[in-house]
Amino acid sequence: MHIKLVAVGVLAGLAVGASACHSLNPFKSLKGNACNKPGAAVYDRAQSIPPLKTPPGLDAPDTHAALRIPELKEPAPPPRRLTDPCLDEPPPFATPKPKPPPAA
Repeated sequence: MHIKLVAVGVLAGLAVGASACHSLNPFKSLKGNACNKPGAAVYDRAQSIPPLKTPPGLDAPDTHAALRIPELKEPAPPPRRLTDPCLDEPPPFATPKPKPPPAA
């Protein structure tokens, strides 16, 4: 009875430890990547604000070197699936081998 209790405790400890590891988590692909959820990144919720208005009687700040962000005139990229890797993760090091040409 005591050995079974110790074995269950060891297995529970290993399960908790393995679930915390990124590379050892077998359920990672099931839950998807949090970075691909809409609004997950802080910059997804960013909004434009109007330029600074100076009250009467005060000098306006020097804005000749201000960063000008151009309007986006390109279509939005296709939405990413939850199973797609995050863009800030490196790609896998293994590359698929090219298929051999068909025999003539």
